[in-house]
Formats: sequence, C-alpha cells, structure tokens
Amino acid sequence: MRIVRGRAPTSMATESRTDTFTGTVWGDPVLPTTDGTTINSVTFAPGARTFWHHHTHGQVLVVTAGRGWVCSAGARPQVIRAGDVVWVPPGERHWHGATVDTIMTHLAVSLGPTVWLDEVSEEEYRAGLAAMPEEDTDR
Repeated sequence: MRIVRGRAPTSMATESRTDTFTGTVWGDPVLPTTDGTTINSVTFAPGARTFWHHHTHGQVLVVTAGRGWVCSAGARPQVIRAGDVVWVPPGERHWHGATVDTIMTHLAVSLGPTVWLDEVSEEEYRAGLAAMPEEDTDR
C-alpha cells in the first residue's frame, strides 16, 4: 500500500500539456507511474483535446467538472459530464477533450503505456460534433 498525501510541490507540479494535445490543457499528476499505472487530473480549455491514442491495458476516465466528448475510432463523439465514468478497453484508439465552449476536467487512470498517434484535426473534431443530436451539443 502507498498513500500520497497532497502533492509534492517539486516532483508533481502542474504541467502544460502540448506534445500530444491540441489547445490549452493542464495536467496535475495525482500518482506518479506505479507498476505501469499513471493517474492525472487533466483540465481541457474549450475545444482542447488529446491526440488519437490507445493504452496497453486500457484507461478509466472519471469526469469531475464540466462537459466534454470521448470518441473511439470509427464512432461519433459521446458526451461526458461531471460524474460520468468511462472505460476504454486495451488497444482501443480514441480521443477525449472539452466541448467547443466548456471546460472539462477528468481524472485519467492509464493502465500500462500510452501509445500516442496522430492529431485529431479540426475537421475531424467538428465533423463528429456536427453529426451529434442537437441536445447533446454545446454550439
């Protein structure tokens, strides 16, 4: 068992995420990598999102604030809101991020290494949103 009390200011500072994200995204490490598991609290500004990626052993997302989308390859984005929990199976190519005009914060529990892929283009992001029912969009 390991207890992490608060954040260690020097080793677990808030990080601006840029290499594998589009838009303004901040990550707060909650637990450093332990046995291949990483836990981060991630806040996305409106329109911000991850690149396409997948996880060796899957990922759990717990939405703690705001509203966003999660999308698997070949599917349309699904709305996620505070209180929602998302399970992404191992190897499933996906992205997640904020809606076009709201922030979204989630706790991201990544199981095993993350394999980062290509950027979700503005066209992919907007085309997916255009296909969603009006009651599930923030436009």
